[in-house]
Amino acid sequence: MNELFKAYRYSNAPKKRGVVRERILRVLLNHPSGEHTKYWVAKSVEATYSWVHDCLRDLENKGLVEQTRVENFRDLILFWRDFRVVPEKRDYMIKKPLDLLKSAGMEYALTTYAAENLVQRYLFPSRTDFYIHSKDQARWHEILSQKGLVGGGNTRVLIGDEHVFYNSSEYNGLKTVSIPQLAVDLLMEGGPCVEAAEMLVEKEAGRHVHGR
Repeated sequence: MNELFKAYRYSNAPKKRGVVRERILRVLLNHPSGEHTKYWVAKSVEATYSWVHDCLRDLENKGLVEQTRVENFRDLILFWRDFRVVPEKRDYMIKKPLDLLKSAGMEYALTTYAAENLVQRYLFPSRTDFYIHSKDQARWHEILSQKGLVGGGNTRVLIGDEHVFYNSSEYNGLKTVSIPQLAVDLLMEGGPCVEAAEMLVEKEAGRHVHGR
């Protein structure tokens, strides 16, 4: 395997408190009406019930949730942003990266610019960022390096916790992360992405409040 793209070791990630907390936040924000039990959440994030219970109690004390129901969607997104576990990344310059993703035959999930443009169409898709499974790194590097150039460019591969694929969606034949994940990633990107994230969060929060 190319030494520049050595394997990203994430096998112990579910044991790390930060990653488990992110998983809990991801699940809560994807199911904000509180229809699921704490035991269901624990199973979904692959954590012990006691750990999930303690995390939810902390979120309750902050006024962000009640049991498993999200009380303040926007503030919970911002809380997640402040404790985001930053994924590993690798940049490439690729001609027509979205076409390449469609033909690659492997699982991925778009985020930031390209995903927002599919979902909301506010940002210009200046860069194509997408998550991959760590086990697929070597194959992705082979494909991307054959089709383009390695280094700073218009395409970014992200490698982190596998749970990032939770509740992913599909738009126009392209796979994207969930809306909460997209919002957090946009906030982390900064600049005009923050405006796009705020628009997404406002729509999503309004939809769930009205749906109660």
